[in-house]
Parts: sequence; C-alpha cells; structure tokens
Amino acid sequence: MSGYDLDSGPDPATLAAARPESDRSVEGASGPVHAVGIGPGNLDYLTPRGERAIRTADVVVGFETVVEFVAERTDADLLSCGYRDEAETLERFADRVAEGETGTAVLMGDPNHSGYQFVGKVQAAVDPTVRVIPGISSLQVAASRARTPMEATCFVTLHKSGDLEPDLRRLRENVGERHLLVLPRPYDLMPEDVAQALLDAGADGALEALVLERLTHADEAITRTSLDDLAARRDEVADGDSPFSDLSVLAVRAAATGEGSTGAGDL
Repeated sequence: MSGYDLDSGPDPATLAAARPESDRSVEGASGPVHAVGIGPGNLDYLTPRGERAIRTADVVVGFETVVEFVAERTDADLLSCGYRDEAETLERFADRVAEGETGTAVLMGDPNHSGYQFVGKVQAAVDPTVRVIPGISSLQVAASRARTPMEATCFVTLHKSGDLEPDLRRLRENVGERHLLVLPRPYDLMPEDVAQALLDAGADGALEALVLERLTHADEAITRTSLDDLAARRDEVADGDSPFSDLSVLAVRAAATGEGSTGAGDL
C-alpha cells in the first residue's frame, strides 16, 4: 500500500479524485470494491443499493464505529480499524480481495461529502476498481433542517487531516453572502471555534447560526443562535472542551435579502 503523510502529502483524497471511475466494461471479472455511504448513523437512511453491497460482500472494512452500525445487516467477515491500525487493516482487506473475495468498504454518511481520504486509502490498497455508492449524510439532513439550499450554500468539511487553510479561506470569503454548511473537526475546530474564526475575519456577529447535533438519532438536538453567541460558548467550559457533540454540523445562514428570507424562528 502506498505511503502517505497527511501533513506533507500526498493526500489520499487527491488519489480518489484524480480521474473518473473506470467504465464498467473494463472492470475485472471479480467486479469492483464498493465504498458505501451508510448514512448519518440511523439505518433508516441506508439506501437499498448500499445495503445490498454490504449484505452480499465476503468482507467488509471500515472504522469500528461505522462497522458496528451495519454488523447485523451482513454475514460478511468484518474488519474494523481505528486510525492507528488503519493501514494494516486495509492491507488485510486488500489481500482478501486479491484472493477473489467480494469486498465492501463502509463510510459514515456519503463518501462524497467528507470521506474521500478513506476512499483514496482503499483505492491505494486494492487493485480492482473502487466504485462509490453515495449515501445520505448528516450534511444533507442539516441542509433540510436549516433550509439552506445546496445551490445557495458554500460547503466545507474540516473533518479531515492536513492543511485546512484553503477551506477556512472559503468560509471567510462566503460568510454572509452565501449560506455555510460546515463539518467541524473534533476537537480543535468545533462550531464555536469556527464562529470565532469567522468573527475574526470580519463576519457580522448577528448572522444566524445553527448547530445540529446527532442528526436523525433519538437524541438529536438543534441549537439556534448567532455567530456572536456561538463564539462566546468557547468560554463556557474549562480546558477547551466543546459544549457540542463531535457529531455536529454548523450552519450559518446568509444575511437576509428580503421578505422571502426565512429566519430560525420560521424553521
């Protein structure tokens, strides 16, 4: 498996996005490895196509918390990993696929929204084509809850390793002009930290902000506030602990432009 250092490169997300998927007619006889988005953690949001790829696989690989969600949906051998044993586990997965077994990698949400680094790692490990099966992510649910149409929104994921400055610059450039949807990074760039970064860049503190936690789960919670008030929450707890879950999406609504705009009170 190719080496990578997320601080100095190459970023495995670059490999995943380097070219379009291969045409189905040139896939090997054993078929592709599937990378399946399993939804936001509530399996009501797992698509039938994704479930079929998981159910019919001989071996399934993914982070432990993700694999746990789908364990009862398949009889496949389950290879769970964390960040420390990720490379070793993917090598074991690749060996199984090379021996002719059907392999599926599982990712939380939709791989297209924040999973490209893991897709790239899977792709670097295996020889067959990796085919992405999109899922429903917490981002899409957040856009629905916050009423922030994707075509009017700037989306940025900070939930990754490596240099985040280009992503933060996009947020600074778009705040107030377009809606923002942000996947924070536990635990150094949580919603209140992003709010402070936007205020430091000159954003209007009165802009409407929503922190959407554990979406689609039984304990889902939505905090409706402003950028000013959200940033102030950094001082509410000791030792930099965030008052919010690591399963959060931050929405910052664009400045109201007329009678057709919808405020938090109308959600």
